[in-house]
Amino acid sequence: MPIKLSFYGGAQEVTGANYLLECGPDARSGRPAIKLLVDCGLFQGAKTAEDENRRPFPYNPSEIDALFVTHAHLDHIGRIPKLVRDGFSGKIFSTGPTRDFAELSLIDSLGILTKEARRENKETFYSKEDVEKAMSLWEVLEYDEMFSLKDAEITLRDAGHILGSAMVEMKVEDKKILFTGDLGNPPVPLLKRPYEPKDIDYLIIESAYGDKEHEPEESRKIKIERAIEKAILNKGVLMVPAFSLERTQQLLYEINDLVENNHIPAVPIFLDSPLAIKMTDVYKKYESFYNKKAKFIISSGDDVFNFPGLKMTLTTEESKAINEVPPPKVVIAGAGMSTGGRIIHHEKRYLPDKNSILLIIGYQAAGSLGRQLVEGVREVKIFGEEVPVNAEVVSIRGYSAHADTNGLFDFVDEISEKLKKVFVVQGEARASLFFSQRVRDYLAKEAVVPKLGDTFELV
Repeated sequence: MPIKLSFYGGAQEVTGANYLLECGPDARSGRPAIKLLVDCGLFQGAKTAEDENRRPFPYNPSEIDALFVTHAHLDHIGRIPKLVRDGFSGKIFSTGPTRDFAELSLIDSLGILTKEARRENKETFYSKEDVEKAMSLWEVLEYDEMFSLKDAEITLRDAGHILGSAMVEMKVEDKKILFTGDLGNPPVPLLKRPYEPKDIDYLIIESAYGDKEHEPEESRKIKIERAIEKAILNKGVLMVPAFSLERTQQLLYEINDLVENNHIPAVPIFLDSPLAIKMTDVYKKYESFYNKKAKFIISSGDDVFNFPGLKMTLTTEESKAINEVPPPKVVIAGAGMSTGGRIIHHEKRYLPDKNSILLIIGYQAAGSLGRQLVEGVREVKIFGEEVPVNAEVVSIRGYSAHADTNGLFDFVDEISEKLKKVFVVQGEARASLFFSQRVRDYLAKEAVVPKLGDTFELV
């Protein structure tokens, strides 16, 4: 039976991951058609993202047998409720942490989308009822647990990217296909190393950092420590736009270590993100997913998400009260690309202050406020007002939860023996094209960078 793979997101862009695998039907053998989706994420960052999110799917959602979710970042899950609204009624599969994170993220995202829609006199493209229906269809798989659906065998493998993140390994007929989702950047606090797959015929691999190298782990820790110390010395504010999922928890783990070992002076530290606080509670629920080092630290009695000076601000009133606390102080707040959330209130207030520091610790999509700040603009628009950027902007590339170009290359190299073709996705065009060329040049494997809507036959 012919197997077709189509790319309906994450093609020459980082966001909007959405891949369709189709097989059959075969009248001679009586084998039924199989239609499987991997991820269904939001397009983010670009001005056209909202239009892309609202467009009808280029396939019939009611014909999809199942959706497999690699992890719970919005660029991988954000359109799932829309998929349900548009007719999908199959099963959704992921790990337990991903399911729990996804429910929190989708509800939170709906709140943000609703506010944006009201400003523009539009309706949101999904509702709370759509989220609830999606969760009713959602089932949990364990890592390395083989699941059969019609003539396909699917196994989730640990991707080491965020808690519960998975690669989706599919075996259809005699072909083994692996979707990496987002690959981790080991070693990292809390998480285990990514699984090392075997005998893969077709690889769909991310490339967010396909053309970049990360800083070493030790450099990352030193930069965090120095940024906090400098903000304290200058009596300024250290602002950290942080993704609610994974980056915040890693940062808390690092700061806990600095505090516990007296590497930084005492300073008020605020986690000003209701979603991040709720996500952290999920982390506490799934300690069995942690690596050995994190398990040992926790078993010794150290609560890595609670340390002297840390205050979690759930309510709006608590968030506003941060303004009454005089500097120096540290404020960790969402969203990670400064595209919304509470961080933009702090940025509006403190970016003009030359004594303050903005610490960027994650990928910043093209078009986002965070990307503008990383690129060194001296003035930004926040809530319709021009805000001068006098604060120091510090970026830590090594803090990424994504593998860099060397990590990605090593991953492909390890499984290259049987590989027939590599599809490079989830990166800006420049990064994806650079990495695909590297695979062709050094591994002599066919590597392509699909365009949005491209379909390939896997033979």
